[in-house]
This record gives sequence, C-alpha cells and structure tokens, in this order.
Amino acid sequence: MKIPKIIQGGMGVAISDWNLARAVSLQGHLGVVSGVGIAMIMTARLMNGDSEGHIRRALSHFPFQGPVRRILDRYYVSEPITPQPPYKLPSMWTLNPSNALNELNVIANFVEVFLAKEGHPNAVGLNLLEKLQLPTMASLYGAMLAEVDFVIMGAGIPVQIPGILDQLAEHRAVSYRVDVQGAGREDDFRLHFDPQALFPGVAEMAGRLPRPYFLPIISSVVLAKALLKRATGRIDGFVIEAPTAGGHNAPPRGPLRLNEKGEPIYGEKDVVDLNEMKQFERPFWLASGYDGPQKLQHALDAGAAGIQVGTAFGYCAESGLDKTLKSRVIQQVLDQKVVVRTDPLVSPTGYPFKVVQLEGTMSDPAICQDRIRICEVGLLRHPYKRADGKVGFRCPAEPVEQYLAKGGILEDTLGKNCLCNNLCATAGYPQHRKNGYVEPPIVTAGDGLVAIGKYIKPGRNSYTAKDVLDYLTA
Repeated sequence: MKIPKIIQGGMGVAISDWNLARAVSLQGHLGVVSGVGIAMIMTARLMNGDSEGHIRRALSHFPFQGPVRRILDRYYVSEPITPQPPYKLPSMWTLNPSNALNELNVIANFVEVFLAKEGHPNAVGLNLLEKLQLPTMASLYGAMLAEVDFVIMGAGIPVQIPGILDQLAEHRAVSYRVDVQGAGREDDFRLHFDPQALFPGVAEMAGRLPRPYFLPIISSVVLAKALLKRATGRIDGFVIEAPTAGGHNAPPRGPLRLNEKGEPIYGEKDVVDLNEMKQFERPFWLASGYDGPQKLQHALDAGAAGIQVGTAFGYCAESGLDKTLKSRVIQQVLDQKVVVRTDPLVSPTGYPFKVVQLEGTMSDPAICQDRIRICEVGLLRHPYKRADGKVGFRCPAEPVEQYLAKGGILEDTLGKNCLCNNLCATAGYPQHRKNGYVEPPIVTAGDGLVAIGKYIKPGRNSYTAKDVLDYLTA
C-alpha cells in the first residue's frame, strides 16, 4: 500500500463528488468520492442536461453499453425545461432488487470513480455507509470496475465487506446479511448480487479486478478489535473519527446524556487510546479537528499514518455543495456568526447528526414544520420483520401514520427529517414537487467549520482544495 498522508473525507450526498476527489488526488493525496445516493445524483445530472458532457463521456467507457443506453433513454434530457419538473427517481431498494436498479448503481459508481481517476495515475477512494446496506454490493462492484484504490466505510460495523471485496475481485456471486429489526437468531435475511448474471461475459472482458484497500471508520478500540476478530477478510487500516466530525457521529458510549443545548455529551470513554491502536500493526489516520500542519505533525508523532480532513474540503470551491449555500456559510464564518449543532434526533438512522444553523434550511423550525412528510427515495428505511415473517421497510421520517401502521413507535418519529431529500437539495439537486414545492436543504459540517477562514487569502471569500492542502503541508 502506498500510504497517503492526507485523506479527503467522503462526504455525501455528492459533496465529495468526482471533481473534488480528482482535485485532491491530482495533488498526490487521497481524493475520495461518496457513493451514497450516487445513482440518484447521476440520473439528476442527466435530467439537468449534463451540459459539459462529463457523465456521458464516462458512460461511454463502461464495458457494457446495453444498460447504458437504457439509462440514457430513461433519464437523459438534452434540453431541460423551466420550471423544472420532478426528477424521475429510481425504484426503492428491497431484498430482491431489479436488474435495472443493480445496473444503475453499478454504473453510477463506475462513472464517479472513473471521472475522479481520469487523466492521472494517483489513488482514489470510495466512501460508503454500513447503515445503507442494500446498495453496497452494487456500489462496490461498480467502483471496482473503475479500479478504485481504497474503500472507506463507517456508520456501523462493516465486518462483511472485506470478504465481499475478495469475491467481487473475481466477479463471483456474493451475498450480504442484512440487519433486520425484530429478527431472531434463527433468521438469516440476505441480499444477493451476481456480477456475471448481471453482465454476462464480464469476467472474461475485465479480468481479475484490483482488490481495493479497506479502511473502516471507527470511534473506539473496542470496535477495531471487533472488526479484526469478525471480519471476513483483510482489513488494511483504520480511520479514527471523533464526535467533532461533520455528518453522522457515533453515539456516545454508555447512557445518552444531553447538555443544556440538547446535544449528546461525550466523555473519556469516547477517546481512542492510540497506544492500543498501534498494537494492531495496521496504519491508522486521525480525523475530526486535524485541520492544520501542527495537528498533522501531532498525528504523525502519535503513530498515525496521517489525517483525514472533511469539513475544510466540504466548503472549498471544488466540492459539490450548492454554491449559494457554500457562500452563505463561508460569510457566516468570516462574520464569526456560524453555529453547528449536534442534533440527536434529526437523522432516521438514530445516529447524532451535525447541523449548520442556517436560515431557509431544515435547521429553521418554520421550514421544518412546513414540510409535508413523504418517503419516495427510501435509502434510510429500516428493514423489519413483519408478523408474517417477511421483511418490510419503514422510516421514522416517513408519514407518521404509515410508520405506525408498520409497527413503528410514535416516539421514534419525533424530530426526524428526510435526509434523503434534504441532502440531495444541499448538493444542488432539490426535488421539485408538482405543486411547486421545492425540497429544502440541510447543511452539515464538523466543529472545525468555525476555522475555515484560515484557508481564505486576503481579499477573497472562497478557497480551493489546493489551498487546504498547501496549508496542511506548510
């Protein structure tokens, strides 16, 4: 492994897009694309006209053009109209997804990695979430067809991934044991994926695929030990993430306690002992708050291979964050008025989620109250065992009466937002309803957001990925 010193965080949905990852990789560090919801993002880009032709260029390199033509026929709009009609959405995931849904997710991940790697020999990574299990195998395979170099995965305990990577490298059929609420020990609910059935002849055409290095994101030594003990294959290193990171945070260890602002309280049990980490003889990277040259040197002195940086890249010029939202947040930072709150309720996953307080977004109670609940994307739905023994799907952010009809508890719905729709809007792809309603964004960042002004040169109000890297390596 050529060990990177700086890893760019994998921020979804589409914040860590191919453009950002490529900008970081061109500088010799590890650029990372987010695979979270990327099929929905690719189809939205096509429906927006793909004005610069990047998506269609990458699609032309996919080894099987039959499914590419079907995707273009369904989603590509050469001359988008105004006002924008609702985006066509892919079907929701189940334990028996259609071939079309698997094809779309394979191809979307291929496209994102292909574009990030285009025109240079440097490494590119893919970031996924263990909480989003159903698209995982198709996402991994698509990225591997584009020769992704690293897979980084958090929001859970991804013990199945190393073995799946080994099998997919040889185009073998794989299965994924799905976490199902209410399942008993005797239950074994699985999703199956067969590359050669989906793309006949792919093994002969592509040959054995490079097996990417696998780096799970952890928040404790206990989790690292569990992964090393239970993983189905090789774990190549760890990213250690503290609760100051943006997006989803691991819940505090022990009983949940909240401060006067209603935020989770983290304590000494949530601090990772780096001396214990060194005993595993795996490289590890420190994330959350490592946003300066002194912090980088501190990480190296502590035995780390380097650092992972998210928020600083999330607000740079190349990131996929909507430009208007980006400039508004940067101005708040420069005015020293920015506030980031760790919300224990907002995410349907049950994990705490960092929310930037910004007028006109879902952090605004009035905006939140006006939104009518709807669940038509479904990436964060929870599989659950129904009374008849089959698997159903429910989401605490869906209409309350639907959630309760599926056996859900009213308390679980309180404060929940539709992150699927909200985060697409944050990346500049808001769903437009037929009644004229436009889905609002939700903006996330780590606690280090208050300090991103240090990357901005005098007389400017923006900065680039190279500015961040130059600062970190000064």
